Amino acid sequence: MPISPARVAAYEILLRVEQQNSYASELLHSTRYQTLSGLDHGLATEVVLGVLRWRSLLDSEIAQVSSTLLPKLDREVLTSLRMAVYQLLFLERVPGHAAVDDSVDLVKRARKRSAVPFVNALLRKITGSGERFESLRQEMRLRAAGAESADPRAEEESADRLAQRYAHPLWLVERWAGSYGMERARAICRHDQQVPVTALRLRDAEAARELADADVLLRPGHLLSRAWTVESGDVTHTAAFRQGRVAIQDEASQLVALLVGRANSILDCCAAPGGKTALIADRNPNSRITAVDLHPNRALQLRRLANNSNVRIIAADARALPFNATFDAVLTDVPCSGTGTLSRNPEIKWKLQPEDLGELQTRQLAILSSAMERVASGGRLVYSTCSLESEENEAVVDNALKNHQGFRLGDCRMDLEELRSGGELAWPDLDSLLSGPYLRTIPGLHPCDGFFAAVLKKI
Repeated sequence: MPISPARVAAYEILLRVEQQNSYASELLHSTRYQTLSGLDHGLATEVVLGVLRWRSLLDSEIAQVSSTLLPKLDREVLTSLRMAVYQLLFLERVPGHAAVDDSVDLVKRARKRSAVPFVNALLRKITGSGERFESLRQEMRLRAAGAESADPRAEEESADRLAQRYAHPLWLVERWAGSYGMERARAICRHDQQVPVTALRLRDAEAARELADADVLLRPGHLLSRAWTVESGDVTHTAAFRQGRVAIQDEASQLVALLVGRANSILDCCAAPGGKTALIADRNPNSRITAVDLHPNRALQLRRLANNSNVRIIAADARALPFNATFDAVLTDVPCSGTGTLSRNPEIKWKLQPEDLGELQTRQLAILSSAMERVASGGRLVYSTCSLESEENEAVVDNALKNHQGFRLGDCRMDLEELRSGGELAWPDLDSLLSGPYLRTIPGLHPCDGFFAAVLKKI
């Protein structure tokens, strides 16, 4: 029998993530895989993101029965093993023989025929371990569902145990435990291992009805009164989504864009893919908005999403903006590590290294410093990341304020109170959204990605 198209797609994507530093979510939604049926695309997505979420745990299980050290295995062989073990342990509806047979055939397809007996024997060892295998499957499915572990040691909190149980690099868990405490570190790790909620922003009044007609069931958002979450259905197959009238955008991302407020002239410094730009433009239909992104191809993508007539799009480096104009409001949502988005982008945790944070900070500070030069007198700047790391957040803001004496740090509480009084902020616990003067959403504590934001005001 031919290999399942879903598994072929998952295999190709996982190899590209591993070998080419690609991002899984972008590949899954690329034109190459648009011809997959809904069921096949769903299985491919489940396998790709599941393998990336649980990679270290899968590797641990493989290593226990492998006669060869994992670093010595060909990447194609290890990828096929990870796929099979993930399906065997986590996916109840996938027949075990189908997962095993297709993984063996994927090794053949990759022209690694000499490894076929090894792969076959290893997978048979795992599935043939009887009671241990069934117990492990039950435990893995509990973890994936975010339920309390059946392991009696689960409550013995330590960074090392959390890293093992929830498949995270130890250095990241240790950082979060130090910054947020062990309880929140555990909540972050658990949140990262679950399928995230799909949040929407509807750009016109008819969109909700059209989605309902297309069998997309919506529920009200949690943070914002005008946000929605998808209960069931596929919004990406609807006309409203293709026309750009429905945007998939995490609620914390929407909240950051709302902090920009209303102004006559607005600059968005790192604008692609364009969700925040579009929200800002919808909220400020008569304003002059300039959106900048470094990469020309992403600027084209930005134009498709932020299709408002009052948005001017420029492909340029935000560290050296090619104009001297100043703006009443500036958004600087800088490129970052993305550690607040690991439920959506699990490959980040395996790519990121501690030394990367210093390099990112240097770039972020350069972008912020450039943006501060474009704020008009009396104007405001919102600096944001989707990172949980202080080097990219408070440290960048502190350094920028030391170098630019004409700014003061605003208190995000005032902005959140204004959004709440205006009926836009629905989250009841305002204090939980704040870390001193900063906005801070935490995965697991809040039903969204982890975002940081600071408001800087020009005196």
